[in-house]
Amino acid sequence: MEKNQLGIQYMQEGKWEDAAKVFMEAIEENPKDPVSYINFGNVLSAVGEVEKALKFFERAIEIDENAGAAYYSAGNLYFEQENFDQAKNMYEQAMKKGINTGDNYFMLGMSFVQLEQDKLALPYLQRSTELNPEDAEAYFQYGLCLAQLELIDEAIPQLKKCVAVDPDHADAHYNLGVAYGFKEDEKQAKKHFDRALEIQPDHLLAGYGKKLIEKGEEE
Repeated sequence: MEKNQLGIQYMQEGKWEDAAKVFMEAIEENPKDPVSYINFGNVLSAVGEVEKALKFFERAIEIDENAGAAYYSAGNLYFEQENFDQAKNMYEQAMKKGINTGDNYFMLGMSFVQLEQDKLALPYLQRSTELNPEDAEAYFQYGLCLAQLELIDEAIPQLKKCVAVDPDHADAHYNLGVAYGFKEDEKQAKKHFDRALEIQPDHLLAGYGKKLIEKGEEE
């Protein structure tokens, strides 16, 4: 088995030291192959060696400026470090270099969300749902982004798609409750607040939403 493939297998098995050893051997054997640097950076990232990991991603980009996976991996590191502006830049670079995956669109959208630029996030989150139609979190974040922009009628179908993929997504049910509350459909709102509480009994916001509806019904 080729060393990079073997190293990835070790990573999947959680054998980080074995993976690191194999990737380092691959780098020594072929120091001009950016893939080995990206893989070694991903191992370092997984074990929390952030600064070292970034150096390996940067080295991969020095060797091949079109190594899209290096930009994407660096973006993930910056996102985890809450450096959302730099994360956004890296995901954009990854896209320019051909990384047009649902995950890259999703993370670019989430970077814009964290930068409080919901309008800019919208098309990327939408595209992520098209590319990953079984990704409940993509539907949830897209629906949430629509709701933040007060596009309630557009948000509801996305949140419904989220709970169709993942029926136990408590936050999606809560936000459906809020959306139906805005539309003054108390029956549907209460149904989704109840479902959120069934999944997560300590969901404070769902409990508060349910109490508000019950109070309104009493009055």
